[in-house]
Amino acid sequence: GVLGSGDFARSLAVRLVCSGFKVVVGSRNPKRKASLFPAAAEVTFQAEAVKKADVIFVAIFREHYSTLCDLADVLAGKILVDVSNNTEINHHKESNAEYLASLFPACTVVKGFNVVSAWTLQSGARDGNKQVLICSNNQEAKRIVAEIAQVMGFTPVDMGCMSSACEIENIPLRLLPAWKIPIFLALGLFLCFFTYNLIRQVIHPYIREQKNKLYKIPIEVVNTTLPCVSYVMLSLVYLPGVLAACSQLYYGTKYRRFPDWLDQWLQHRKQIGLLSFFCAALHAVYSLCLPMRRSHRYLLIETAVKQAVEKKMTIWVEEEVWRMEIYISVGIIALGLLSLLAITSLPSIANSLNWREFSFIQ
Repeated sequence: GVLGSGDFARSLAVRLVCSGFKVVVGSRNPKRKASLFPAAAEVTFQAEAVKKADVIFVAIFREHYSTLCDLADVLAGKILVDVSNNTEINHHKESNAEYLASLFPACTVVKGFNVVSAWTLQSGARDGNKQVLICSNNQEAKRIVAEIAQVMGFTPVDMGCMSSACEIENIPLRLLPAWKIPIFLALGLFLCFFTYNLIRQVIHPYIREQKNKLYKIPIEVVNTTLPCVSYVMLSLVYLPGVLAACSQLYYGTKYRRFPDWLDQWLQHRKQIGLLSFFCAALHAVYSLCLPMRRSHRYLLIETAVKQAVEKKMTIWVEEEVWRMEIYISVGIIALGLLSLLAITSLPSIANSLNWREFSFIQ
């Protein structure tokens, strides 16, 4: 059974029908909402839907839970699957699932499917996140909901008892929780190197020689900053592993817990490495765009004019030519290797590699 007629309820009904379940949808306006659901799903009033179903997905907002109180007698003994989320983290003192359980003590409430989007339900588990986090105080109810999730093509994850519902409901509201420290680290390094290069390339020539080189700030200063950040970030990916190995050697055991700062550092290595690749890729794009600048064209024309005035037939310097050719070639190879590291850091790729393959690439 599905109570509700919103986007998530419709997507849920479609996925359940496609997975071979008999679905009955409860709505306050079944005639008007029937056309929105698949023909194989029965759309009726909420009271009728509750009578016909053993497992009921409550796909309505927390504010409307009280409208189901009239159905308390009919809902008794049923399994209620709460799929709701909040608009803010810890918006209420108790989770939505716990609140639903308090309203219907004769029912068994299971929290689940709230981390799965309506789009993922429509397109199936091949798109989006395949994990379905489930928690409840009743083991049998969790087993039933987990089996439903498996038949639908998802991977159920048992998160324990109902006290975990608040944590599960906060997951869709968090914005890149594992990326905050690496992003701030990258921004801090960028500001440090940018300030240094700004002083070196713009401010110093202006003070010493009265040359106005402010035009270098948007492209050249940024372009010399990005590889510095990329190299440091890449070194920060492998440094904690070395420190962890030294710690194990020092204490003579690998079972001693690492300090919290080192443990956090080890957990953020993937994000730091991907940010390193991002900076390197930006550096490559900026470098390719250097000859497109108007300032570069002016400098080329100025050099050509000086060469004509001095009646120089050629300014070819073999050493400089070879140095730049090798520099660009090695840079391209380095970016290719870093791209390989970045790709193998993605969970979908890393999970397809065994430990020997992963170690070989590293």
